[in-house]
Order: sequence, then structure tokens, then C-alpha cells
Amino acid sequence: MATVSAKIPEELKRELDDAEVNISEVIRGALEDEARRRRREDIAEEAVELSKEVDVDAEEITRAVRESRDER
Repeated sequence: MATVSAKIPEELKRELDDAEVNISEVIRGALEDEARRRRREDIAEEAVELSKEVDVDAEEITRAVRESRDER
């Protein structure tokens, strides 16, 4: 695994510690969610481009890609 660091205000750190928040777990989850969101955006943009080249609706392409990905 790679190491990522971030600076946060001391007060926020104290609050998180007091609440016994696993900061690494929260950050990891947030970064995974962001990466997933961006991949979906990229797929949607690619679908729009593909739909311009072929006579298929972009939403139909996006739906097919998602279904294919979900089957994995």
C-alpha cells in the first residue's frame, strides 16, 4: 500500500480522536468513493463520444457498460 498524508486542524484531530474515528479507514473509503465516481464520469464521457460515432444512445451504452461491470 502507498502512504498518503494530509494536514488537518488540531481541533478536528482532537474531535476525531475523542470520537474514536479510524481516520485511515475514513480517508481510504473517501478516496475509494472518489476514484469510483471519477471512473463512472469517465465511462459516461466515453459513452457520449462513442454514441456520436455509432447510432446508439449514450445512456444505452453507459447502461450496458455498468451491467457488464456488475457481472464481474
